[in-house]
Amino acid sequence: MGNLNIKNRYDELFTPFSIGNMEVRNRIVMSPMGTYGANMDGSASEGLARYFEERAKGGVGAIITASQYLSQKIAQGIYGTYFDSKRIIPSLVGMTERIHCYGAKAIAQISSGTGRNAHPSQCGGVPFSSSAVPSVFNPDILCRPLTIEEIHEIMKSWELAAEIAANAGFDAIEIHGHVGYIIDQFLSKLWNKREDEYGGSPENRARFAFEILEAVKRGAGKDMPVIYRISLDHRIPGGRTLEESRELLKILSDHGVDAFDVDCGCYETTEYVYPTNYIGDACMQYVCEAAREATEKPILNSGNHTPDTALSLIQTGKADFAMFGRALIADPELPKKLMEDRPEDVRPCIRCNEECIGRIWGRYAKLSCSVNPAAHEEAAFHITKNESPLSVVVIGGGVAGMEAARTAALKGNSVVLYEKNQLGGTLGIVATGGFKNRLRALVNYYKVQMDKLGVEVRMEEADAEAPVFETCDKIIVAAGAKPVVPPIPGIDGKIVLDVVNVHKNLDKITGKNIVICGGGLSGADLALELQTEFDKQCTIIEMRDEIAPEVVFINGISLRNKLAESGVKCRVTCKVEKIEEDGVTFVNEQGEQEKLEADLIVNAFGMRADQTMKKALMEKYPKKTIAAGDCIRASRCGKAIRAGFYAGMQC
Repeated sequence: MGNLNIKNRYDELFTPFSIGNMEVRNRIVMSPMGTYGANMDGSASEGLARYFEERAKGGVGAIITASQYLSQKIAQGIYGTYFDSKRIIPSLVGMTERIHCYGAKAIAQISSGTGRNAHPSQCGGVPFSSSAVPSVFNPDILCRPLTIEEIHEIMKSWELAAEIAANAGFDAIEIHGHVGYIIDQFLSKLWNKREDEYGGSPENRARFAFEILEAVKRGAGKDMPVIYRISLDHRIPGGRTLEESRELLKILSDHGVDAFDVDCGCYETTEYVYPTNYIGDACMQYVCEAAREATEKPILNSGNHTPDTALSLIQTGKADFAMFGRALIADPELPKKLMEDRPEDVRPCIRCNEECIGRIWGRYAKLSCSVNPAAHEEAAFHITKNESPLSVVVIGGGVAGMEAARTAALKGNSVVLYEKNQLGGTLGIVATGGFKNRLRALVNYYKVQMDKLGVEVRMEEADAEAPVFETCDKIIVAAGAKPVVPPIPGIDGKIVLDVVNVHKNLDKITGKNIVICGGGLSGADLALELQTEFDKQCTIIEMRDEIAPEVVFINGISLRNKLAESGVKCRVTCKVEKIEEDGVTFVNEQGEQEKLEADLIVNAFGMRADQTMKKALMEKYPKKTIAAGDCIRASRCGKAIRAGFYAGMQC
């Protein structure tokens, strides 16, 4: 533990600040994020309470609990906590008191629902909205406008929900009014086409929001601090602009809002709802200036913040609170580590969206984390020391191997790790682009942990016949994967390199025109890097009908947007036939043969498991050998880390 009496560079993040009558102990707030962790009856589960408890223990100033709806009907198919009955108060009290026990404030984000953002398959076919506007996920479906009677019922529901939040011990209420959810649909002229008292003029469009504010004060009492979360810049034609938002913030402030949680985007610009690495650090900080001009109320800001961008946000006065979302899923102790001046020990979020929102959207499963498999399983995956420490040998210093070594060492075992090339494995080699800064941070994190945990790292190739395997208690094989080399004529030509070797030789690449054969994530990322950072002209040839379809859809959208913006040429539904000394011949979109000239051709056909060491050791030591990561099946970073964690837990 660091010495808290010594000044450090992050001290300005650890000064108190108030929202209304609520004093928060520091400037770090956990962003509201859905978890799919509530009980199916809409109450808070034990797992959800423990999840927030761990973040409070980690030193965060306040936690905004999310995916909380007025009712199951309003939620339109989203699994969450429903503030529609006082029967849920006992479970909520159990959650808020765990947060309070460790000094953090509990803020309830409550939502009137997704409106047109609901998926038709989950809401009975036709979402509701302010008006008969197209559904986000199926524009052929026109939404059902809420009736005046339904609006009045919603206001009654808000009053009850606010009363429940107050009785459950929440310190403040945040109104979910951003990214084009139903309140935003009333506020925005793009989606509000009504001709009654809730449509037309800016004042009428804001009536829905004003009535919610009044209902909250009736239900929770006038002293309950109210935060309003709002997207200040929809970033789409016809959407709300920063200029319009300035006026709206002034009006909302006059109607009793105590603080504003500001960001940007909407569901038509999903990459800002769940921001990716491709749009950079502090990607929504730019809206703070408009908010400062509009109101003197406290400002909270989120969007890919790192410890350093958060510090800058507070130092410059652009906002009063820096919000961390996925970063606190990745490392619940982030605030504590910064307070103790240990930023090197912060496990970084890599913004992959695979195991957080990707789990929820893709599998209807509760949230977890690619770099922190214990997220939302804090009790089950708690690491305890062995009564009798074991000797553990890990083969492979990629993320799977280092996670296995880290976990095994935390259990008190003696760990030796073999790596023949460099720590970080393939990930450490390919994480070179500017947009891969969090992957580089992850590799550095693991290197630091190997040192601090006393893992003995041997930079040499392991020999399956070595005596150490005979004498150790456990063997973990995390030997990784190697590039696929398909039987294409010319694949071994002089101007052909695989993705890994291109990254190793970036400063030696000459020539302008580069053809990348394979449009999966590794090939697409390489094309973007070469195009934007090395001034190359890249063309991707991909058999499938989309670039990187294997990537979680949010990141895929963001990646494809950046490829288009940068000028990378993407040729999909095309098949490489042969490679020659001056280019690639392929069957194009029309089924015709075509040739592209190239100075460099990249084999980006993917990776396959390297099972040589795994098979040798499994055969010789089947009872004590555990395989982990890409040596079983090549996959993405998060899967490898999870496999490494599971392997380490078995030691």
